[in-house]
Amino acid sequence: MVRVDARMDLVGRWAALAGPQTRHIGVELDSRYGEPHRRYHTREHLAAVLDLVDELAGEEGGTAAEPGTFDPDTVRLAAWFHDAVYDPERADNEERSARLAARMLADTDLPAATVGEVVRLVELTATHAPEPGDRAGQVLCDADLAILGADPDRYAAYAAAVREEYAFVPEDLFRAGRAEVLNGLLALPRLFHTATARERYEERARRNIETELMLLNA
Repeated sequence: MVRVDARMDLVGRWAALAGPQTRHIGVELDSRYGEPHRRYHTREHLAAVLDLVDELAGEEGGTAAEPGTFDPDTVRLAAWFHDAVYDPERADNEERSARLAARMLADTDLPAATVGEVVRLVELTATHAPEPGDRAGQVLCDADLAILGADPDRYAAYAAAVREEYAFVPEDLFRAGRAEVLNGLLALPRLFHTATARERYEERARRNIETELMLLNA
């Protein structure tokens, strides 16, 4: 499995990562991220997560790994599956995405241990709370939450897209639920775990969240 140019189409990126014999899996995953009900959890989000996994894995020293150690390609596989199932009306999307990963990857030649690690990492995105020393979990969670530390205009577009995904929720209930999520994030001792992401995103992410909370409470 090899790292490829981020400008390649998503299916091409999948085939380069997991092998051309698994291209059908990439086609299905690409289709899932293109579902019409998605506004933020889209192909663009997937590509952004993959790009940042590449960067964080490289900057953190991630190259070819020995068995049982940090393997960037395993994190990339988990990134592909982390939002593969996304239904805003359900609370078990991460669990269902992990089950999908287990089922689809069982038909490949990946070692069982690698598939198990992909499943673990996908499930971890439900809490974004990797343990100290869980380098793979830290890289994936930081890549997934990097939008929180985007510039204010991009963050505002992200927040608006999330609201569109929850258009079925009445405004007062959405505001209350969203505020609960954001306050929970602010209560964390740190939002980002890798040194690179923490330096780049932590301070701005907290400012963005505080601004959104102010607007929700207005």
